[in-house]
Amino acid sequence: MLDVRKLRLLRELKIRGTVAGVAEALSYSPSSVSQQLAALEKEVGAVLLVKSGRRLRFTPQGELLAQHTANILDALDLAQSAVADAVSTVSGLVRIAVFQSAAHAILPSALSALAADYPDLRVEVTEREPERGLFEVSARDFDLVIAEQYPGSTRALRSDLDRAELATDSIHLATSADPSARIRTTSLEGAARLPWVLEPEGTAARTWAVQLCRSAGFEPDVRFETADLVAHIRLIASGNAVGLLPDLVGVDEQPALRLLPLPGSPRRTVFTSARRASAASPGVVAARRALAAAVPAHCRP
Repeated sequence: MLDVRKLRLLRELKIRGTVAGVAEALSYSPSSVSQQLAALEKEVGAVLLVKSGRRLRFTPQGELLAQHTANILDALDLAQSAVADAVSTVSGLVRIAVFQSAAHAILPSALSALAADYPDLRVEVTEREPERGLFEVSARDFDLVIAEQYPGSTRALRSDLDRAELATDSIHLATSADPSARIRTTSLEGAARLPWVLEPEGTAARTWAVQLCRSAGFEPDVRFETADLVAHIRLIASGNAVGLLPDLVGVDEQPALRLLPLPGSPRRTVFTSARRASAASPGVVAARRALAAAVPAHCRP
């Protein structure tokens, strides 16, 4: 009988692409990963991997076994969920990946509710950019991810993940509420020559913001680049920049900000994703229920 632990290494290599990536993800040494994969080839009696430069390339037999391994791991997840569902107490571990504004707005209340209702359930939360979080749920590093999607944009479809809408929130042009502030504006067009604070390049928020500015006829002068939305709020409120802020950051509770409407009244969608094979596990179900209850009323879908 094939060893599931060795099979998982093969599947991890398919997902992550390199032995070093597998080793880092699973806290193994690269040599240990290589040895286990070589042992798996002997057990199977077929060549699964061949060297291609510095990487390993899957043979047709390796591709086939990696796909079957995904099905095997899903079956194990389903079995584990079924057993957990048969127990009256919700317990175990739920690992959640979350991006920053959702962490500020939704998580504290949700965690308090989970602690009160399910004291035997351990919840671990890690901040992740949505794209990375989705990948890591697919790779079984997390059980649940809270992710975002901006108007007119799409994310790569992952057939092994489900999707449940959690919130929708308006996006505003934010400027200082102080009439004497050095940097302030009354419209998007009026911000064409002003300093901006935006999230780092490569993020969905940054890509969307740049496209919005270009549609208004200018390229934003990005003087400040940070993923920390608290820093965005302080830079804007102090009159050092303008920026774009969604409702979930708590902008309605910031009297030092003036919020201006954007063309088309854009709204961002916040959603959760879990592996389809483990979405019915009691811990994931409880976490999703608590997260949905913690969404402010004006942001509920």
